Amino acid sequence: MKKRFIIATMSGLLSACVSQYPNDFYTRPAPLPSGTSGRNMEVQKASSSTRSVADSVDNYKVEIASKIAQMNANFVYVGNPQAMLRSVVVVHYVLAADGRLVKAEIVRSNQDKYAETTALASLQNSAPFPAPNPRVLRGGRFDVSETWLFNDDGRFQLRSIALPQASE
Repeated sequence: MKKRFIIATMSGLLSACVSQYPNDFYTRPAPLPSGTSGRNMEVQKASSSTRSVADSVDNYKVEIASKIAQMNANFVYVGNPQAMLRSVVVVHYVLAADGRLVKAEIVRSNQDKYAETTALASLQNSAPFPAPNPRVLRGGRFDVSETWLFNDDGRFQLRSIALPQASE
């Protein structure tokens, strides 16, 4: 029950903190595929009215990661992540065929509760996503994991769009 309260509180805080980020890496649209001219949590939100043209899982992950970074710009680290990260959080999530976030859960963490809560809240805050291309669906769902890389200051990058980690 306490975890749900924390997640709900962080979601509200993240929603109130959305702003434009000055670095165009995080505000530019997700790259389009070549050959084209774009701990547990159950989530239900209205579906997105757009459809992704990403024709592969990796391209769609980049599109989703870009939206998460845009929607949570105050929590995103610009530049190369430090050599020794504060936390690495892997979130497994499921999207419905219409882009709704159906499920999200932590599958790897160093038990940093702030990082876990921030990762889940940033994903939830960014939903719904563009509806996935039918080519990337399995059983009518998009089922994948993403990695949040946290610096000491608590800001993150997503592995799908992260810059190379700084050397020591």
